[in-house]
Amino acid sequence: MTLDSDGNLRSYGWYQDTRAWQVGWTAVEDQCKVYGLCGDNGICIYNDTGPHCACPSLDFTAVDPKVAKQGCRRLEAIASCSNNQSLVRLNHTEFLSYVPELASDRFLLGTTDCWENCLRNPSCTASTILSDGSGTCLLMTSNFTSGYASLIIPSTSYIKVCGPGRPLSLSPPPPIKTWSCLKQVVVGIIVAVVGTVIALVIFETGIWWVCCRNNPKFAPFSTKYTLLEYASGAPVGFSYKELQQSTKNFRDKIGSGGFGTVYKGSLPNKTIVAVKKLEGIEQGEKQFRMEVATIGSTHHLNLVKLIGFCSERRYRLLVYEFLKNTSLDTFLFGSTEQSRKLDWETRFGIALGTAKGITYLHEECRDPIIHCDIKPENILLDDDFNAKVSDFGLAKLINAKDHRNRTLSTVRGTRGYLAPEWLANLPITSKSDVFSYGMVLLELISGRRNFDISATSGRRKFSTWAFEQFERGNVLSIIDEKLDGKLDTDQVERAARICFWCIQEHPNLRPSMGKIVQMLEGILPIAKPPDPKSFGVQSNLIINSSDTKISMVTTSALTSPSSSSVHGLLPSNSDSELKMEEILPSGR
Repeated sequence: MTLDSDGNLRSYGWYQDTRAWQVGWTAVEDQCKVYGLCGDNGICIYNDTGPHCACPSLDFTAVDPKVAKQGCRRLEAIASCSNNQSLVRLNHTEFLSYVPELASDRFLLGTTDCWENCLRNPSCTASTILSDGSGTCLLMTSNFTSGYASLIIPSTSYIKVCGPGRPLSLSPPPPIKTWSCLKQVVVGIIVAVVGTVIALVIFETGIWWVCCRNNPKFAPFSTKYTLLEYASGAPVGFSYKELQQSTKNFRDKIGSGGFGTVYKGSLPNKTIVAVKKLEGIEQGEKQFRMEVATIGSTHHLNLVKLIGFCSERRYRLLVYEFLKNTSLDTFLFGSTEQSRKLDWETRFGIALGTAKGITYLHEECRDPIIHCDIKPENILLDDDFNAKVSDFGLAKLINAKDHRNRTLSTVRGTRGYLAPEWLANLPITSKSDVFSYGMVLLELISGRRNFDISATSGRRKFSTWAFEQFERGNVLSIIDEKLDGKLDTDQVERAARICFWCIQEHPNLRPSMGKIVQMLEGILPIAKPPDPKSFGVQSNLIINSSDTKISMVTTSALTSPSSSSVHGLLPSNSDSELKMEEILPSGR
């Protein structure tokens, strides 16, 4: 382990095949976050070749023009101009400290109070305001200042200079305020500018009212969408131009669906991202506002991370973490070579990870979230084949206190994964996601689409045929042939039982996602499931019923020797999802 000349601590290992030392671990992955990398008053930024150093404004000059890392010196010391100082604004910039808790004063102030406190404080040389809604202000009082500028940094910083200040492209806006003899002139200019802006707004509003107020294409920009524009704690905001540059004018398309197209992009700090360009202003706007509000505040190992967003004019874009292995369907239904990468251990891990992600949405979020489109295409895989649930474009927030469970306005989802209640126009609950998950679990076991029609076997529906094989004790006939028999039979049996519980026709018979996780982990016992259509004789009565319970069941289904007993329909634990009074007729 060595402390290299660039200030970073690294661990090296000797590789016999290359006969060379190679880096095995780096203390600070982002080189620009190394304290003092660019010297005193230096700002680290990324370009096409990697990190390089620059001065914060034209009020500084390089100590050594040939060695940028030597830092920058002030053209005029701030101690010599106590009555003529200003602050130069640096967007997307933060100042670093060797010991953050000691090298800076931390206050809960607004933006205006933050730079004003620094301007009035003789000891303050720079300040940073965190753009996360907390109002946190950091006042730098150290004689040594080190900074980092990047589009993904949601902070704005200010550095004290003599005179009016001369910003570089690194910090385009002019200095905020100067306490000089020109104060009255500046105030007058501000008043004039504000008055002009107000006049223009009134003028443009009048034009819109006359020409465009009845035009439906302008409807999506009504005030009902403005509340989340500056939501506290929201992901990083990007301009459309920034994302256009990051994706090279949206050149590399990697997918589509969910109201938009996804492109591969690269941020200035070399972070690879997936940029989703929403299409269809009305629907895209709704999806955008929902995703920024919900996904931005949800963090789980098995959920795709939302990095940022763009809300500029008609453009609505979402910036996600990029996962190189793309989606589950690529490997599950792709070429034989790709499918062989999914051994049984990997498939079981994907099933468990997906279940944990959906459980988080259903049971651990402040407002429960129904995904509404669980399918292999919406389950992404990272480099280690860990599952991450994506695409919340069809998700809908439900009120946990509203036991009536609101009905969604339109049928959304994908053929083969839709729960029966979708097509019957019944209330949609979290159990609809459970049904879709059960279909995905069946596909993980079998390695084939659940809605394919097999011409050779004459099977009308794969899940029906699969349950018949399960009933006969012939589980091996369901398993994907590409697994070559290399599997854990106990896990396969457990997964098969779970998937048939999940795809029960009536929602109340399906377990919750939290119970499914416990079943997969072997914590809860799993009773033998009934035929998913064991109540199919009364299917029309179930579908047309307005009650959320099964109001009647045929006598033959309860007493026939060939059928499972009522007591055998449910797991043996006392807190089963469906109680006995929900199965037996009300007049028993």
